[in-house]
Formats: sequence, structure tokens, C-alpha cells
Amino acid sequence: MGVSHSADLELAERCAAGDPAAWDRFVLEYRPVLYRAADALDRHGTAREVADSLYAELFGVRQSGDGAGERRSLFRYFQGRSSLATWLRAVLAQRYVDRLRTMRRLEQLQDHDTGGGADVNARPLVAPKTEPDPERSRYTALLASVLARVVAALQPRDRLRLSAYYVQDLTLAQAGRLLQEHEATVSRQLARTRRAIRGEVERMLRDEAGFDAAQIAECFSAVAADPGPLDLTRLFGGSDPADQVRERSL
Repeated sequence: MGVSHSADLELAERCAAGDPAAWDRFVLEYRPVLYRAADALDRHGTAREVADSLYAELFGVRQSGDGAGERRSLFRYFQGRSSLATWLRAVLAQRYVDRLRTMRRLEQLQDHDTGGGADVNARPLVAPKTEPDPERSRYTALLASVLARVVAALQPRDRLRLSAYYVQDLTLAQAGRLLQEHEATVSRQLARTRRAIRGEVERMLRDEAGFDAAQIAECFSAVAADPGPLDLTRLFGGSDPADQVRERSL
């Protein structure tokens, strides 16, 4: 049987209904989750802006202009098949990719307009088709396989630190207490491990799959948009970090 996420589902349903206490709890517990995910996507602040704007969708907007219509909260789409934190990270990644695509389209429009006056014979702009990319599932499956091998080859302490922070959603301070490390050390070691993982994954995609730089970038982009089979819980063994520490100390 799968892991039960009934508590997460109950919180999402209460937030969708506009329960103030549920919203206070959500902001307190999940804002750090969203901000950590945003920083992992982009250190320059764009992803944090997307995370902040996500609250309006989660709270929901009313259908009618006078504010009397039904609220349509994004929480309605959370079905409890994964943890709320995992679902939020996936939604944030998709919104971030959508933002990047919009920015690129605007840049293309600006480039199109730099020639001076409008061309009366120019073809009208047509919205691009949103057909699924046939390569996306292949990229996602390949990256999941490579990443599993890279993570398995990490030192046990590095895997434990990643699991505590990204799977169990512990704060830096909590992970530090668990591992008996200073908070700054946890942050520094996480950054080092992320760089090492990224570098090794890129090397394997290049050397084993024959990918060029553009294909490697597309591979990472595909996973950011749709993680597919990439299950962090299975990737890190699915156990609680505290249990791993106790087992290692026996």
C-alpha cells in the first residue's frame, strides 16, 4: 500500500474552503518548502516571485467580477496521491517553466519589433500549439535512471543530509541537529553535493547517452516541468533520516 497523506489532504481541503486557521498553518509550514524549492530552481529571485504569486492561485479567485462567485482554489487539484510538499514543488516547477516560456516569447516579440515600422505583409502571430513533447517522457525516464545511480554512489552522510532536507522537509537547523552539524555546515555541504550531483549527471548524459549541451539542458527542463517517475522518497530509500541515524549508531 502507498503512504497515506490524509492529513495533507485534510489541510488542503480546509485551505480550499478558506479556513483561516488552516491558512495560517499552511503559510507557517509550507512557505519554507516553497522557498527552498524556488531557490533550487533559480538563485536570482525569479522562482521566488513565482512562489509568492502561487498563493493567489492556492487561495482561489472568484468567478464573477463582483466577488460573489465561487472561489476556485488550486488546492482542489490536490488528491493526496503524494505529499503536499511534493505536489507544491511540482506545481511551482511547472509555473516557473511557464514563466520562462512567457519571457522568451516576449523577447522574441521585442526582437521582431526592432526593425522599425510594422510590416503590413507580415504573417499574423499565432499561439504555438501545446502538443506534448514526444521526447519529454524519454528525457524524464533517462534522467531518473542516471540520478538514481549518482545518488546511490554518494557517501552515506551526503545521502542522509539530502534526504533530511529535500525528502523529509527538515529545516537547515533541524537537519543540523540530526547530523550534529552547524546550520551553516549543512547549507554548505548541501550546495557542494548538489553541484557534484549536477556535474556527474551531466557527465553521464554526455558520455553514456551521447547528449550535447542543448539536449542536457532540455533533459533538466523536462523534469522540472513534469517529474514523472522521479520519486525522491524511493530515490533516498524511503526511510526517516532519524531512523537511519539510529541504525548507523547501533
